[in-house]
Amino acid sequence: MLRLLKLLLVCLVALVLSAMAWQRQLLYFPTHHDRDNGLIPWRDKGELIGVYRPAAPPANVWLMTHGNGGQASDRAYAIPSFSRTDAVYILEYPGYGLRQGTPSKESINEAAKEAYLLLRQQYPDRPVCVVGESLGSGPASFLATVTPPPDKIVLVAPFDKLHRVGQYHYRFLPVRLLLADDWDNVKSLAGYKGKVEIFGAMNDEVIPARFAKTLAESRPGTVFHEIPGGHNDWATPGRVSIRNP
Repeated sequence: MLRLLKLLLVCLVALVLSAMAWQRQLLYFPTHHDRDNGLIPWRDKGELIGVYRPAAPPANVWLMTHGNGGQASDRAYAIPSFSRTDAVYILEYPGYGLRQGTPSKESINEAAKEAYLLLRQQYPDRPVCVVGESLGSGPASFLATVTPPPDKIVLVAPFDKLHRVGQYHYRFLPVRLLLADDWDNVKSLAGYKGKVEIFGAMNDEVIPARFAKTLAESRPGTVFHEIPGGHNDWATPGRVSIRNP
C-alpha cells in the first residue's frame, strides 16, 4: 500500500509540473491565416494589430477582445450584434494571426491598453466602449482600470476569476497555484463607475453561466442577461445586442 501511495504521489507531482509547464499551451489556441473575412486590417505604425468595421462618423467606437481560440478576423460573426452606426475594432492578440509576440496575460493586457488608448486618441469626441468575449473578458475588464475608463463595458460568456473556471474543469489540480495567467474580473471592475452589461449562456459548458452571474452580482448596478445556447452560440441573431447606451 505504501508503495502504491508513493507511486500515486509521484504521478501527481509529475502531472502538476507538466501542467505548470504547458498551461499557456492549454489556454491559448491561436490560428495564423491571412483571411480578413470582409473586415479591414487595423494597423498602428505599420504593425497589424487587428481588424475593424468602420462607420462614418461612428456614434460609438467599440474595442472587442476575443476568446482564446482562432484570431481577430474570425470574429466577423460578431459584427451583426453591433449597431450599424458604430465602429467596431477587434484586437489581435500577440502571437495570434499575423501579429508577432507571445500570448500571456501581461502581453494581452498591454496590447489591449495600447489599442484602447489609440482609439481614444483617434476618436476624442466619441464614446469608446469595450466588449470582451470569453477569455477576452479578462483584458476587457482590465481596461476598467485605465484612465480614462471605457464609457461602457459589455462581457459575453465571461468568468469572475479565471482560476475558478480552471478548477471547474480540473478538479484534482491546485489550479489557483498553477495558473500564471489568472485574470480577476471581480477585482478589475470593483472601482469602475461606468455601465456594465453581462451575457451568460445557460447551456455553456466551457464557462458555465454561474461564473458570469457571480461576476454580475459582485458589482451593484450591473445588467445581467441569461441567454439560450452554449458558449459559442451567443452570436445567433437576436440573442446579444451590443449597444451604448
